[in-house]
Amino acid sequence: MEDSPAAFDYPALEELDPSLVDGFKLVYEREVPFELRSAVGLDPPSEVGALEAVKVKILVQEGPQLKTIRVELSSESNLFFLYVHELSEPSFKEVQESQRLMVDFNDYPTVLMRMLNQCIREPHTVLAIFIMQPTGEARLDFIQNMEYKFVELLSCRFLAAGEELVRQHATYRYNVVKARLQLMQARLADINAAVKVKNPSLLLQLQRTPPRLPGVPPQSPNRSSTKPFYP
Repeated sequence: MEDSPAAFDYPALEELDPSLVDGFKLVYEREVPFELRSAVGLDPPSEVGALEAVKVKILVQEGPQLKTIRVELSSESNLFFLYVHELSEPSFKEVQESQRLMVDFNDYPTVLMRMLNQCIREPHTVLAIFIMQPTGEARLDFIQNMEYKFVELLSCRFLAAGEELVRQHATYRYNVVKARLQLMQARLADINAAVKVKNPSLLLQLQRTPPRLPGVPPQSPNRSSTKPFYP
């Protein structure tokens, strides 16, 4: 059985990820539960926000030593949600001094990964609260619930990505989904061909049986799918 051409196109497509331009390397990618809050004005929002799974990417740009750290936030439910947090060593020192961080620049990605993983493993103990401003600025606060009080562990400033970068990411994600669909369709065609050779009657049975969606109970054959007619 020959491999589908789509199987060869997919790895090449991944190399076109706009996150990887300028020599950036992906070191972390997971969906993390965030509490999303939107500020109306300059005052911080007082109401509890919606909980949503946000995809977090941590990327590093290296030369002889670590040069830049970038964190990208995106959402599977919104193609146009894209925020970026980027630090070089000089800008990290400002954050280090203002927040009295006890880690150096090289350890910063590891600290972020550890906190994000804690948000996944212990969502009621370590919270990730993302506050968005109308200006495009945003802040990610890692908060630890100590039962009797909340302690801020770390705060990261983000900026909404520009229109061109959002377009590049949306195009890339669309093409990835399209490539996956083509790959699955090619795989299904291969399976159909194999079943047709070995067991044609089984293939006819499979084609006549409507697909079942997860979580949806099968419909009774004695039950009509149309509404009853009342004269």
